[in-house]
Amino acid sequence: MSLHLALAAVIESDFSAGLAGAPEQKQDALIVQLRNGVTLHICYAAPDAYSLRWTHDGREAGIDTAPYHPDLATFPNHLHDTNGGAHPDPLTRTDAAPEDNVRVLIRALLDDPTLGAPVAA
Repeated sequence: MSLHLALAAVIESDFSAGLAGAPEQKQDALIVQLRNGVTLHICYAAPDAYSLRWTHDGREAGIDTAPYHPDLATFPNHLHDTNGGAHPDPLTRTDAAPEDNVRVLIRALLDDPTLGAPVAA
């Protein structure tokens, strides 16, 4: 998908100091390793349809636009925390450019891989 290639170029340009290596293109995803131990899986089907999942210290969280959780203020986008809870998405917007959403998320993950959420033992 050419969008993933374009995102890889943006990530390499904007975050070279925070990367553990070059973004890895897969058939339908982009895998990004950050120097702080975060592994980010970026999947864009369309600019307003995405799944951004990451792992850190064996815990997984993510933001996606699956049409679930209509009760959340940011529907359809929402955040899945490491405990499986769904919350309003504090970072991305479905009307934002994919590169802007990815930039915001990577900056946040470089600052705090848990995005401020309590981590269960």
